[in-house]
Amino acid sequence: MAREKVIGPSSGDDERKQHDAALRPKLLKEVIGQRKVAERLEIAVRASQKLNEPLGHILFDGPPGLGKTTFATVLPNELGTSIQMTSGPALSKPADLLPFLTNLEEGSVLFIDEIHRMPRVVEEFIYPAMEDFRIDIVLGEGMSARTITYSLKRFTLIGATTRSGMLSGPMRDRFKMHEHLEFYSVEELATIIRINSGKLNTPITESAARELARRSRGTPRVANSRLHWTRSYSAAKHDGSISEPIAKAALDMAEVDSDGLDKNDRRYLEILIDLYGGGPTGVEALAATINLASDTLSDEIEPYLLREQYITRSPRGRVAMPRAYTALGKLPPRPKPDDKQGSLFE
Repeated sequence: MAREKVIGPSSGDDERKQHDAALRPKLLKEVIGQRKVAERLEIAVRASQKLNEPLGHILFDGPPGLGKTTFATVLPNELGTSIQMTSGPALSKPADLLPFLTNLEEGSVLFIDEIHRMPRVVEEFIYPAMEDFRIDIVLGEGMSARTITYSLKRFTLIGATTRSGMLSGPMRDRFKMHEHLEFYSVEELATIIRINSGKLNTPITESAARELARRSRGTPRVANSRLHWTRSYSAAKHDGSISEPIAKAALDMAEVDSDGLDKNDRRYLEILIDLYGGGPTGVEALAATINLASDTLSDEIEPYLLREQYITRSPRGRVAMPRAYTALGKLPPRPKPDDKQGSLFE
């Protein structure tokens, strides 16, 4: 199995990461969903082993919680090598990359989460490392400056991003594979929930697993969070097992409705409809009103609302769709004959 090294500061909720790591698959054959992606990665891994070459650099993109980090940790296990992990915000200057690059082993993996948040100067520093497995270190300044070239072990860079469009063209071009991860079906999420409940020694019925899956926004990370909460609810109020009535009661208490919308989703839709008349409204205005970062809205809340047609994006901003009004128990407005947005409600 891969030997995981984490050097430098990390970001995110440590408790959530521990839960995710405990439930995360170890091999490609254990991954549920994203089958086309897994099959292409399996081909790349087998080719790397037969050709005795490092795996080509890989970029994963897609909304949060769909398995980018899971694939990044599974691949070193398949290759029998080590992995070092960091994130774009932790790499503010080229010197921050040096401990990672100089500690690389032959064929090992360097994983950079939120790679789109790396400063451009760090991007440019890593170009020769990705292409020629070397880095150029400048010593001194002005006329006395000199450059030392340091050779690196051959390695694989795996990047994960929720916003691949924010990466520069030269950076994207240096990845041999670019894989976009899609939302999961209810059946796939129910399978993940059943497997992970087994890992947690928590009995769960088939109908309960499907109920949790239906309310998990097509996202494994959300499904795991829903499972952990329901498990805690059952342990506190029942015998620790999860039936469909227990699952419904637990999620109702967590303010997760039957469509998987949570209180932040409903707050978003309420403000868009009640305060801004259904839009169009810019994301910055919505973020300021909700008191959340615009990145949080764009990366975590909006992808599901867009996919399920609660909202749409127009050139002038976000617009509430008929399903958003229905979810809040409101009637969609009747379009005026000259209303340019009228076609959205026909």
